[in-house]
Amino acid sequence: MKLHIREFAKLTGVSVRTLHYYDEIGLLKPSSVDEQNGYRFYDEYALTRMQEILFYRELDFPLKEIRMILSSPDYDKQNALKEQKHLLTLKKERLERLISALHSAMKGEIVDMNIFDNSEFEAKREQYAKEAKEKWGDTAAYKESAEKTADYSSDKWNQVNSAMDSIIAEFADCKRRGLTSDSKEAQELVKRWQGFITENYYTCTKEILAGLGEIYVADERFRDNIDRHGNGTAQFMSDAIKAYCK
Repeated sequence: MKLHIREFAKLTGVSVRTLHYYDEIGLLKPSSVDEQNGYRFYDEYALTRMQEILFYRELDFPLKEIRMILSSPDYDKQNALKEQKHLLTLKKERLERLISALHSAMKGEIVDMNIFDNSEFEAKREQYAKEAKEKWGDTAAYKESAEKTADYSSDKWNQVNSAMDSIIAEFADCKRRGLTSDSKEAQELVKRWQGFITENYYTCTKEILAGLGEIYVADERFRDNIDRHGNGTAQFMSDAIKAYCK
């Protein structure tokens, strides 16, 4: 798929001006730009990212927070969709209560004023945004990552994601072959993993790397994602990082 900016705008329901602005702030870059006439084009990757942006917009997230979440090097799309579904469900339930109350009001009945309370949705949305910001928003690593990835094309993202999966798959293979987490092979993989993060996202110091290793097993979202390559891969990877960072 390769859509001109006007076609992409019509498909997604946003204006061309909005797409120009998203490009300017690094939220959504064109997949390619014609060098001769400057025309912008968008592909499937851009469409997927726009879908995620629109979900967050529907939930009233500021654009700055949306960019922060989507640019995080450990952004978990499946978990994000689950969180969005939960938030939209809360929003839907409140709208249904309001509609029901309107029917009652049309009959001249006094409705329960608590139906206007939106605190549960707001609290959940703020909690989600706070978690993302605490992880990356106020860190030098996040700022470096945001700057480095701002101009990534869809091809570049595909290359990065493929390389990431490939390294994790090698960790899984080490575990399957019965190698220990402090073996030469596992330690070489940790070194490659550290270099991969530094090259593609932000400077991954041993301190940061050690923290990531703990997250991989402490947070079930990361554990489940890594363990797609084989049960116990996250623990093996975490142990290998721990040995490397001693």
